[in-house]
Amino acid sequence: MQIKDVENLAELARIELTEDEKKNILKDMDGILEYVKQIEEVNVGDVTLEYDLKNVWREDLPAQTGEMIPRDFDRDIITGQFPDSQDGFLKVKKIF
Repeated sequence: MQIKDVENLAELARIELTEDEKKNILKDMDGILEYVKQIEEVNVGDVTLEYDLKNVWREDLPAQTGEMIPRDFDRDIITGQFPDSQDGFLKVKKIF
């Protein structure tokens, strides 16, 4: 990575950097990239994955053809629990 790359990143981020800040960022980025190179060299070929994926909210069951699955998150239930709603929509404060 070179100063030119840091300048391009700063331009994309729309920030202004002094020459000292550019040099510091370049030094930090070089350190990060060196660390990434070390991580890439780690041999993970013999590692077995030991995790179990499951839905903690409900048991996953296949639906039969044409069967209606009960919905735990019904629109009426949610809008009924929200402090303010109108015409089926949740009303929130305007964000400027």
